[in-house]
Amino acid sequence: MPVQDFEKIFQDKIDAEIKIEPRDWMPEAYRKTNIRQISQHAHSEVVGMLPEGNWISRAPSLKRKAILIAKVQDEAGHGLYLYSSAETLGSSRDEMIADLLSGKAKYSSIFNYPSLTWADMGAIGWLVDGAAILNQVMLCRTSYGPYARAMVRICKEESFHQRQGFESLLVLSKGSEEQKAMCQDAINRWWWPSLMMFGPKDSESTNSDQSMKWKIKRKTNDELRQQFVDMIAVQVKVLGMTLPDDKLKWNEARKHYDFGDINWDEFWNVVKGNGPCNKQRLAARNKAHDEGAWVREAAMVYASKKANREKQEAA
Repeated sequence: MPVQDFEKIFQDKIDAEIKIEPRDWMPEAYRKTNIRQISQHAHSEVVGMLPEGNWISRAPSLKRKAILIAKVQDEAGHGLYLYSSAETLGSSRDEMIADLLSGKAKYSSIFNYPSLTWADMGAIGWLVDGAAILNQVMLCRTSYGPYARAMVRICKEESFHQRQGFESLLVLSKGSEEQKAMCQDAINRWWWPSLMMFGPKDSESTNSDQSMKWKIKRKTNDELRQQFVDMIAVQVKVLGMTLPDDKLKWNEARKHYDFGDINWDEFWNVVKGNGPCNKQRLAARNKAHDEGAWVREAAMVYASKKANREKQEAA
């Protein structure tokens, strides 16, 4: 059968909302796009543990410590689901992790910013996870089956993370003047990087059109960014705080909020590895990988011995 016929069958399945499964024929570009997107998503979950893990030992109460530990554990699990999904496309986990540790693979630019105060834990939950979940809810309907199914559980947990972050900021917003100032400061620092999480504007997103046709993505970067602004502009009023954008204003004609220009020079600088914490994050992941080598080796030896024992018992 000519390649064109395979491509037509493939696209017809996508148009009919039938999931593409690992053993189905798919264009190589579709396979590579999914590997890149899913592995970057996995890397983001793993690196995303670092800004929050930094505050586990300094949480203001046992309750907050337990919540933060649970959240960081969730993120480790998300990385596991996603690496497993990417492996079904033929990329090994060792290859993906090697690309992360070498700096070849990218992860979300947001995690290259420092978490300076306890209020940042709330801002990350509300803004960063809030931005993430808008994109991830769409991914529950992505065309590649293993990715879509992994996202169902991830989205349930991310929804909890967002609510936890907002509640944490709400407590601070009702506290002392110092706590209110801490809350506002965290919002000021995380707002613009959160908008950058949706990626470059549509006119500069080289893969967007093809990803939309293949239903890897369901909405464009700019559509999701606008949805996020509309949501947060309302929620921030509950906190009694403001967003650091003097151009933020409801546009009755568009039925959306207008907002200011993103600093794209900053965005691309961070993406290229020159953000405030790029080197620190990669150094931390490499250190953890090296120090955990004995655990991986021990696990492999145990698995080998167990397999040999089961083989002998079966004989």
